[in-house]
Amino acid sequence: MSKKERIKKPFYKKWWFWVIAIIIVVGVNSKDDDIADTNKKENNSAVTESDKTGSNEKKEDLKAEEDTKIEDLKAEDTKIEDTKAEDNVPTEYNSALKKAELYAKTMNMSKQGIYEQLTSEYGEKFSKESAQYAMDNLDFDWKANALKKAESYAETMNMSKQGIYGQLISEHGEKFTEDEAQYAVDNVKANFSENALAKAKSYQETMSMSPDAIRDQLTSQHGEQFTQAEADYAITNLE
Repeated sequence: MSKKERIKKPFYKKWWFWVIAIIIVVGVNSKDDDIADTNKKENNSAVTESDKTGSNEKKEDLKAEEDTKIEDLKAEDTKIEDTKAEDNVPTEYNSALKKAELYAKTMNMSKQGIYEQLTSEYGEKFSKESAQYAMDNLDFDWKANALKKAESYAETMNMSKQGIYGQLISEHGEKFTEDEAQYAVDNVKANFSENALAKAKSYQETMSMSPDAIRDQLTSQHGEQFTQAEADYAITNLE
């Protein structure tokens, strides 16, 4: 080898190698930074959406809570107003209401019947105003009362279906409405043929009436008002 001939340097000691290496490193770092920025943006976006959803849910919960509080306040105000209204009611009015409840529960009377009993000179002698207050504030099932009256008439007085209806609506009787009376006779459980027979026996024993006269009395519109079939059953089964 000639002394003038230079010894070749390894390639990694040459200047151009390091220039290329630096370029590669810078490029890689720049790419990593872009990826990191992209991930950060995605994460931030996800967090923002989550925050928005959570915020909306909280708003809905708060609104529901506020609505509930408002309803509670309204209910409380209503209770207070009702209490104040009761406090302002005259004693006579409350007494009339208690009497009305008693007649409705224990004697199964009609609404009109109770009103007249409250105001009657031969009854409770309440003023018309207090009696009207009682009826306006008495919440009762008048159809049920009509039915109980119908059952009583059928069982204890052996009345006919039509006779019971007439007694329930009569101004001189129970004073129920036609609708209430109709409900009662439609739902009363009674054997009206047997009722007719019981009436026929009573006429025969106490008034010594003939079978034909008894039949007429049983079917008469001014008498017992049984049907023809019920009257025929009664006459056929008389001893």
